[in-house]
Amino acid sequence: MCDARLFAPQIAAFSADRAVLVPPLTGANTIAGMAYSVLQCAPPQFALAGLSMGGIVAMEIMRRAPERVTHLALMATNPRAEDPAVSANRERQKAQVRQGHLPAVLRDEMKPNYLADSAQRGDILDLCMTMALQLGPEVFVSQSEALATRPDQQDSLKQVTVPSLILCGKEDRLCPPDRHILLAQLISGARLEIIDGAGHLPTLEQPEATNTALRIWLDGAKSVPPLPPKEIEHV
Repeated sequence: MCDARLFAPQIAAFSADRAVLVPPLTGANTIAGMAYSVLQCAPPQFALAGLSMGGIVAMEIMRRAPERVTHLALMATNPRAEDPAVSANRERQKAQVRQGHLPAVLRDEMKPNYLADSAQRGDILDLCMTMALQLGPEVFVSQSEALATRPDQQDSLKQVTVPSLILCGKEDRLCPPDRHILLAQLISGARLEIIDGAGHLPTLEQPEATNTALRIWLDGAKSVPPLPPKEIEHV
């Protein structure tokens, strides 16, 4: 339930020397449909970055058209199919939204879990509410359906060979760091960045640290040593 404003600090930082495209993830109720729409408007080859549901769409793009992607960044996301308990909760939320309660669902259940505590938390939450309410209930329902039916991408990620960045906020409660440790292990040579003072939206919460990681990914990913692999017990 975000638009290009989710990446406003990145657009400002990178637009001077790069073409930055942020396709809307609307108009489809499957991850495959969203991936298709992105590929339709993207150039023949491009660096691909996705956050949260955008990261899930990015993984599907890598599965369908890996030859078009030169670099991959997955941020605040999850490679696994949705847990049945989460899907059940989505059904309840969709029913509420269809009854006209989108603002309450966003305000009371979703947005409070997004961000780390910080001085700008209130302003970022206000922006998130504005984006979501402007997208509206139909987009909420279609995006919820896409997330609930998404495929597990763990096997396909093992085939990724392009320079890859895995980035998350240290205080992300929706997609916690252990998911990103898993992602970094699935993609050979991936670099893992865990950003202090950020929750689920590091692009807005800690834009300078996020931009630094993205700059290294784009300009020097092959020259920066990847994180050494390590065992994880609880993912």
